[in-house]
Amino acid sequence: MSPKASQSAVSNADSAGSSTTINAKIPSLAGVLRAAARDSKLRGVVTHIGEPTLHMQAPEGVWPFIAGTIAQHAPLLVVTASGRQADDLGVALRAMLGDVVEVFPAWETLPHERLSPGVETVSQRMRVMRRLSLARSGESDATTPPLRVVVAPTRSLVQPIQEHLGEVEPIRLLEGEEIDFERLQERLVLFGYSPVDVVAKRGHFAVRGGIVDIFPATEELPVRVEFWGDEVSEVRAFSVGDQRTIPGQIERAINVYPCRELLLTDSVTKRAAELSVERASNPELADLLDKISQKIAAPGMESLIPVLHDGPLVTLPELMPERTHTLITAPARVYRRAQDLIETGRQFMEAGWDIAAMGGAAPMEGVAYLDVNEVRDAQHDCPWWTLSPMGMADADNGFASDVLELDYQPAPAPHGDLDAIGALMGEIRRRVEGGGRVAFAAPTPTVAGRMLRRMKEAGIHAEAIGVDLKGQRGLGRVRQSAFTCADEPAAGTVSIYHAVSHAGVDFPFAGDDSQPPMLFLTETDLTGNRVEAAATGRRKPAKKRNRVDPLALEPGDLVVHDSHGIGKFIKMTERTVGRGADASRREYLVLEYAPSKRGGPGDQLYVPMDQLDMLSRYVGGERPALSKMGGADWKSTKRKARGAVREIAAELVQLYAQRQAAPGYAFAPDSPWQREMEEAFPYTETEDQWNAIEAVKADMEKAVPMDRVIIGDVGYGKTEVAVRAAFKAVQSGKQVAVLVPTTLLAQQHYATFTERMQDFPTTIRELSRFTGPKESKDVLKGMADGTVDIVIGTHRLLQTGVQWKDLGLIVVDEEQRFGVEHKEHIKALRTHVDVLTMSATPIPRTLEMSMAGIREMSTILTPPEDRHPVLTYVGPQENKHVAAAIRRELLRDGQVFYVHNRVKDIEKVAGDIRAMVPEARVVVAHGQMSEEQLETTVKGFWDREFDVLVCTTIVETGLDISNANTLIVENAHHMGLSQLHQLRGRVGRSRDRGYAYFLYPKGEVLTETSYDRLSTIAANNDLGAGMAVAMKDLEMRGAGNVLGAEQSGHIAGVGFDLYVRLVGEAVEAFRAMADGEVVDGREEEKKEIRVDLPIDAHIPSEYVASERLRLEAYRKFAEVETDEDVVKVLDELQDRYGESPQQVMHLAAVSRLRMLCRDLKVGEVVQAGTKISFSPIELADSGQVRLKRLFPSAVYRATTKVVLIPAPKEGAGMRAVALRDVDLVQWCADALTQLAGIPERNMRGEDVITR
Repeated sequence: MSPKASQSAVSNADSAGSSTTINAKIPSLAGVLRAAARDSKLRGVVTHIGEPTLHMQAPEGVWPFIAGTIAQHAPLLVVTASGRQADDLGVALRAMLGDVVEVFPAWETLPHERLSPGVETVSQRMRVMRRLSLARSGESDATTPPLRVVVAPTRSLVQPIQEHLGEVEPIRLLEGEEIDFERLQERLVLFGYSPVDVVAKRGHFAVRGGIVDIFPATEELPVRVEFWGDEVSEVRAFSVGDQRTIPGQIERAINVYPCRELLLTDSVTKRAAELSVERASNPELADLLDKISQKIAAPGMESLIPVLHDGPLVTLPELMPERTHTLITAPARVYRRAQDLIETGRQFMEAGWDIAAMGGAAPMEGVAYLDVNEVRDAQHDCPWWTLSPMGMADADNGFASDVLELDYQPAPAPHGDLDAIGALMGEIRRRVEGGGRVAFAAPTPTVAGRMLRRMKEAGIHAEAIGVDLKGQRGLGRVRQSAFTCADEPAAGTVSIYHAVSHAGVDFPFAGDDSQPPMLFLTETDLTGNRVEAAATGRRKPAKKRNRVDPLALEPGDLVVHDSHGIGKFIKMTERTVGRGADASRREYLVLEYAPSKRGGPGDQLYVPMDQLDMLSRYVGGERPALSKMGGADWKSTKRKARGAVREIAAELVQLYAQRQAAPGYAFAPDSPWQREMEEAFPYTETEDQWNAIEAVKADMEKAVPMDRVIIGDVGYGKTEVAVRAAFKAVQSGKQVAVLVPTTLLAQQHYATFTERMQDFPTTIRELSRFTGPKESKDVLKGMADGTVDIVIGTHRLLQTGVQWKDLGLIVVDEEQRFGVEHKEHIKALRTHVDVLTMSATPIPRTLEMSMAGIREMSTILTPPEDRHPVLTYVGPQENKHVAAAIRRELLRDGQVFYVHNRVKDIEKVAGDIRAMVPEARVVVAHGQMSEEQLETTVKGFWDREFDVLVCTTIVETGLDISNANTLIVENAHHMGLSQLHQLRGRVGRSRDRGYAYFLYPKGEVLTETSYDRLSTIAANNDLGAGMAVAMKDLEMRGAGNVLGAEQSGHIAGVGFDLYVRLVGEAVEAFRAMADGEVVDGREEEKKEIRVDLPIDAHIPSEYVASERLRLEAYRKFAEVETDEDVVKVLDELQDRYGESPQQVMHLAAVSRLRMLCRDLKVGEVVQAGTKISFSPIELADSGQVRLKRLFPSAVYRATTKVVLIPAPKEGAGMRAVALRDVDLVQWCADALTQLAGIPERNMRGEDVITR
């Protein structure tokens, strides 16, 4: 075959009838499919095209090839038993056929559940329905080829859909196109998008002037759309993390699909209003209908689609194009799952809509799913084929006995066994030398490079086809292959492709001498690793970092002013300062303090926006009394706190000094193997993860012992940081100890480390109570003689007598869970070995700054890319609901945590669950069990021997069971907020959606506190809500754990933020002394800088409408430290809100003047009447002479250190006009620099800000 074969993806020259060109862009396995389709057995399948039934049997590895071959001759609907199988098959088929393949996902919720399906899921379904509508009508979409193959799980097959959803046109965003600006906003709301101030997640949009930010639910990144009138002038992607534009234009059109399947059209809202009156006897249902009638999207409104929608409900096969063949894979499982769904759906219906409360009449039919045979009947005359695993053909379900057997052999699968891998390499050599063909699907370019290197070392001819191998070492000169992905694999070689597939197959081409045999292999066959389809691009911009805005203020919140103490935030207000020509508008925060007179009203302080750096939110224990403005009490409280933090700082610095003096080991820079191991990471690193990894490596490469803490929510990728650090240490010939608090965690880490390093000569062993005596002895011997590189274990690693040959790094996971003596032992090691500590306890961001340099901290606050927020339900407990929730999890082969926090009747609760869900394997775990019994139980749950773990809150921390994705908590109203959040962190840790049910007894009247806690946990269900929850719940014990209990009184006195800053200042002073610098013993009070001039410096509400966003921008201006910082703030404002108005440029000038004042230690620049006052300024005699020379009418008051200079004017005589705005700011800056004898400073800054 010519190397430059046809560019169409797949065509079969030997097949009867015309073949279809699938896609212009060449999918990576297009040539492999073309080769496989020539095999006589697959050609035999093609001869049956058009027949109403066909029952096939084949190994699972060949299923994508069978589906791909059929798809060349007819449109195809493939049905799988589960959503995960649909995803896997969809990925494999896309590698063969390209963009003509889509997965039609199922809702994560059941149709009668009071939760809405995720916006990503709904948008993907809407996109598929739109593409099917175009395919049926013969129209085309310029951005994608006609849809030909749909892969769907059973649930998508049997759930009825609204017929006309495919006719809803998406919103198309493309530069140069005209869109009615007002209509765009209306359509976004109709599509279910939520208007917000800041776009933080999919399904959000924000409007600011002529700019619209949208996060389309089917896109990787949000987009910023700039309008000129109704014309789209620019579309660009931006980062959720910092809201800044990502460089580079978006060339293609962006389609925005609805993210709700119940569109709130006029007819739907009218029907809801009518039903609301009819159903007034059920307040819950009436409330939901009432919201819908007002066009308010409410959680769970999709459950009412059967009674509110327009037009008939249909099934997915009815939406497919003509001549579609439906292929049911593993039909026995599909039919059984459909039956289970019908039963579970009915249970949810009964539990979700309390039928008794509605007088026995439900608002809709009880059956939410159809029987598979009903779906088949609705499809009329289209072919309905089945495909079973070998040896699994069913006589049930009406399957005929005549089965077409495609008895291919699965490819050899060593699954990581070294002997079996050696045997496979021998088989590959034999085939290649005999003129056969081998095709290998590598999920990443790194794996492709590794396979190529392995073949090269074995002397086997291999080529990478269409794989980008740039930057990979050890490959020598890689010649560009003459073949493309469209070409069939060449004979006598191993062809390596970049594609994700999970099972290989052997194509013998028996009886066809013209075709050499072909062995198709995957990475899963070779190593046993199931690598998911990795997102393109190594580094995606961060999701919204989970940082708490210190000034996200609500009226009534307490704030701390550095100079005046604890006050109460009242409001944000705008005032006009000055009169006539001197008048200017400014914004202020109004704070209330304790009254100066007994019984009088509270004193009020107006804080100008350029002084926001003096404020922080008060976070402490009990609500404190308000301070008196200018009172001695606040000064005293602050002074005591300063004294107390000195003690902490001295202790910390002593440790710092010891570390600086200790001889550490400087690890070598990254080796080629290090890079190779890192590139094999199957996920996309988050920005925080990158920063943490870089910081750890930088520490390790220094000769000073590392002492770094990595803080991050559970499952945010801390372990990967540890894996890379450990591998780096091993590359430098050092040993690594990984210390964990529980045996279970040791096993989890052992599995992770082994999997990540299996391709490298690294010896990893485990040492815990589950390690047998002989094995333990071998491990200890290996540690002492250096034959073991990494040991993962519990506190056994800290026992006396444990010897290491050359220990270089200790990784401590969940340090707070070790006892005092263990901590002391670790502390002693800190001074000469690198230590990396990991903790999931959320600590407010200020802490990381304060302790910098003592125990350096890295925080990972960004959730992994494919993580979904946990769907959270709060409500009364209903046994039917509980049973249905458990069954729904079992339907997707998942597991359940059931939390019951009383040991005395926990066995009874487990018995009740066994009675409710007899098919569930239920096990109990609680803290009063022996440690060994507990760990054996939890290990059994981890190994999937049980379905439901009924437990107390011992599961709160440290358990990482990615298959357990439903959490049910009884009596949630008795639990603390952070406890509820930690429990919820147990689920939703894989790509499957997590569910959390927080239940309280039916009829229970909740206290106000319990209600607040439960509503907070329901509202903060976003990824990484840990910080939001922790700040709301930062009781004193949290701070006490970090800084020592005796400090808690001082923290309560000044608030957590200010306290931590005081620690930071004291630490800095002691550190400077430890480094030999001369330090004045007095800590500097943070000085208030007051600039009060006739200058219109504010952010107009017309420019930034949201008060919270204006506050955020003011805060940024108040915190700038360099001219570059000012430019960055202006640049960001222009990017997010459009060109900055003059008042904002004036604000930037005031920020620059404040920076100059800070450098010169000037506290006030104020215009009073006809003079401008600068203070405090100390002028020696020569300075006073200079003052008189520069400003003859100036006055200097030495006692008060005030300089008074007549306010400058422009022009002469009667026509002279007072300078104002930026000109006045520049004049003040010039006066200060001249008096100080330093070079001039430009207050106007850059006139042009470039993005």
